[in-house]
Amino acid sequence: MSVIATLALLQVAAASPAPVPATPDLGANLERFDYPFTVERLRVSMGGEVAQMAFMDVRPETANGRVAVLLHGKNFCGATWEAAARMLVARGWRVLIPDQIGFCKSDKPAGAQYTLSGLAANTARLMKARGIGRAVIVGHSMGGMLAARFAIDHPELTDRLVMVNPLGLSDRAAEGVPYRPLADLIADERKTTAATIKAYQLANYYHGEWRPAYDRWVRMLAGQSAGAGREAVATAQAKTSEMIFTQPVVYGFGRIKAPATVIVGTRDTTVFGKRQAPASLQQFLKPIPAIAPAAVAKIAGARLVRLDGVGHAPQVEAPDRFHEALLAALG
Repeated sequence: MSVIATLALLQVAAASPAPVPATPDLGANLERFDYPFTVERLRVSMGGEVAQMAFMDVRPETANGRVAVLLHGKNFCGATWEAAARMLVARGWRVLIPDQIGFCKSDKPAGAQYTLSGLAANTARLMKARGIGRAVIVGHSMGGMLAARFAIDHPELTDRLVMVNPLGLSDRAAEGVPYRPLADLIADERKTTAATIKAYQLANYYHGEWRPAYDRWVRMLAGQSAGAGREAVATAQAKTSEMIFTQPVVYGFGRIKAPATVIVGTRDTTVFGKRQAPASLQQFLKPIPAIAPAAVAKIAGARLVRLDGVGHAPQVEAPDRFHEALLAALG
């Protein structure tokens, strides 16, 4: 075991009494990881290849006529929206939950070039294929970036916009963070283990407070890379990291016309790009709660909602409080 891996394990053990979960081979497309609702697939074109986009389309027994589209983050999947989806469906909402191409149960084509506009176009195509004209677009983390891009590119499909601890609120390159070549990003992803995933999430998402329920999501992410498809997963993860770094959405916030709400956990310490920044710069890079007010001010009429004491993933950490804030944002 490398020195880096050993240190990561020691950090996790010191921060939490819970062991690192075992890592079974769940398949590059999470073939052996159960989702809470029926998974269907839509054929889309990515990089000249035909790929299968997985999604869940959950309908209520008694519909209220409204639809919510829930967009996952980079280190999350459609399944992590389960509690929010059940809450909304119980209130009459139809809920559409895609796994973006390159993530989770969707394909990871080798030749794909990932762009937020491309992922937004896939989401718009999915909505149209399912007969959905307009919806509230809800996005978390990287999904928040994607939700913003969707609202900019497809205003006719966007009823409201809700971003939850979104990335892309600042331009890290403009702040001096150097570009990291794709080959280096892929090499980094090859080193990912359950231990490194847990250590990162403990420090950045859950402010040092781990719960056993979080282990399921560590197992989900690590299980994608435990088998023969590990290279496809590493490449897709690296390419989407490059996408996040090179395509900040904050410059387009002035073009968002839909009513918008940004929900932020105040204990989120996520600083995308920090690990590739020189030590002399790292101290000046601010986490999401610190940069959110200035970014939200660029969206006409947008509301910023702070969830005190909550970290990067409020839908996982504090679902009841998050659901209350979400329902208020939905109108």
